[in-house]
Formats: sequence, C-alpha cells, structure tokens
Amino acid sequence: MASLTCQRQMGATARPAAARRTPVLRVVAQAAPAAPAAPSHSVPASKLIDGKGIADTIRSEIATEVSAMKKQYGLTPGLAVVLVGARKDSETYVRSKKKACAEVGFDSFGTDLPADVSEEELLKVVAAYNADPRVHGILVQLPLPKHISEKRILDAISIEKDVDGFHPLNIGCLAMRGRDPLFVPCTPKGCIELLERMKVPIAGKKACVIGRSNIVGMPAALLLQRRDATVTMVHSKTPDAKKICAEADIVIAACGVAEMVTGDWIKPGAVVIDVGINAKDDATQKKGYRLVGDVEFEGAAAKASLITPVPGGVGPMTIAMLLQNTLESARRVAKGEKVHH
Repeated sequence: MASLTCQRQMGATARPAAARRTPVLRVVAQAAPAAPAAPSHSVPASKLIDGKGIADTIRSEIATEVSAMKKQYGLTPGLAVVLVGARKDSETYVRSKKKACAEVGFDSFGTDLPADVSEEELLKVVAAYNADPRVHGILVQLPLPKHISEKRILDAISIEKDVDGFHPLNIGCLAMRGRDPLFVPCTPKGCIELLERMKVPIAGKKACVIGRSNIVGMPAALLLQRRDATVTMVHSKTPDAKKICAEADIVIAACGVAEMVTGDWIKPGAVVIDVGINAKDDATQKKGYRLVGDVEFEGAAAKASLITPVPGGVGPMTIAMLLQNTLESARRVAKGEKVHH
C-alpha cells in the first residue's frame, strides 16, 4: 500500500496555472473595539478562560509577523472564502472572517454563489483559487445545499491551501504517530491553544471529549492524545457518559445539545472547554434568545477550576486559528518550501 505523507521539503514552489482573478479586498481602517458587556453570570473571573482576550493576543502576534513578511518577502497572506446561498448565519460568519483578515493585514478574496449553483460551477471556483498564487488558504463555508456533495468539494481544495484542516490527508496525518498534518482543524486547535496558553497540564491527565464529529470531537481527541492525555470519547451511544465525564481532568464538550453537560458531570477542579453555541429562548433579551453552550455554565463552573464562557470562549479562537493556519501556508510559500504528500 502506498505511503501517504504530509512532510515538507525545502525547494522551489511551482507556480500554479493562471486563475480567474477575483477582486482583492484591502481594508486598512480598523473599527474601535466595543466596550465589554457586563457579565451575565456570577462566576469569578479567576475561573474564566478569556477566549476573546487570548484570541486578540494571537491576532496581534499574527499582525506583527504579517508586517515583517511583507517587508522581507513582499508577500501578503491571502484567504479566499466561498459562500453558497444566503443563509444569515453563514453570511455573518463570512463577514467576521473578512473583518479578521483586514485586522491582521491579510488580503481577503470572496466569491458569493447562489444556492442553486451547480456542483461543477462550485468546483471551478475552487480550482481557480487552487491555482491563484495570491491565495494561501481556501475556505468553503458550510453547510452546503443538499444537491452539492460536501465531500467532493472539500476534497477538491488543494491540501496546501486546506486551512480548515479537513482534507483526508491532513486528518490522516493527524491520526498517525510520526506524521504531522499541514493544518489542524481550527476549532479543536483553538481548544488546545486555550489549554496551553492557560498552562493547563495535559500529559498524563484524563480527558473526556463529548461528541465525535469530524469537525471538532474526533480531531480534538487526536490532539489530546498527541499530548499524552488518556482520552475517552463519549457520544449518544455511550453508556454511563456522565460517569465517564465525571472522572476527567479535562472536558471538551462538542455535542451540539444546549446545556446537556450539567454540574454533576464535572469532576471538582476539572478544566472545561465548551465548544457548543446554541440559541435558548429568553424573553428578557431583545432578540428573544440568548446564546448558551453545551455545558450548563453556572453549575459546571461551581465545580471546575477553569471554564470557557459562551460566547467569548472558543468562538474567537476558531477564527484566530484560521488566520494562524493561513499565515503558516503563506510562510511556506515565502520560504520556498515544497509540500509532498
């Protein structure tokens, strides 16, 4: 059986074929930061993992490196985002990504397609970005309309530009000892970054990942395992999931069920990373709802030593990791590194 690797070697990078030019968006001005909202909980600040603050620090680090890259190599990292249809949530996510690109000095490329676009037309857009040397990362906003094969579209993204980290070769390299993926999926990467920046010990600890999705649960478990944690993944078919979780030193909740993980799931002193984001009816809010995670925050926080809030925890880290992955891709191009897979 042929060996699959994601190892990099130094050498000249072949110039891709000419691509359809998509207008580049350059934004210089930055909006003034909004005043922080008063917390809607009684959890002491010493227990909170400030994902927004950590993400802001990472963005500042990225902006500094981008400035140096432009001076040394004359190269600007570029991220292309493809949006199919007009889902309000997807449009919001795409706007936030373009804004983040502007804030760190990236070039931002975008293609908006109607919901009834054919799969072949979407593949042509992906191929054009694959071939465009100005683009170092490609993101196709999910979900896609039902008539389009998500697998076929994601597989078509060049592994060198797969900054979402979902290409099968990237996931395969993540799973195998002795191999390193070119990119790690952004949300689980952000979870690990939070743990490491908060100096939470991982090696030798028991970790429980709640959920087994390809986007978060599975890669999060692989990342914890790579850092020598003993990892258990629980899901809808796991008996005694609560008992298993209550033995864990580190909990990553990514099950997609609002406030499912209550305080009695949490071991005293555990660290809790809540990936979920769900709308919960709340008549006291102007919009009629408030955002909650997969963890019942107050109850879990009473037991945990550290916990991420929702919002303001994992969410900002996901975009920061997307920027970090795109910068890494541009760095390889700037240094002339050639990818072999």
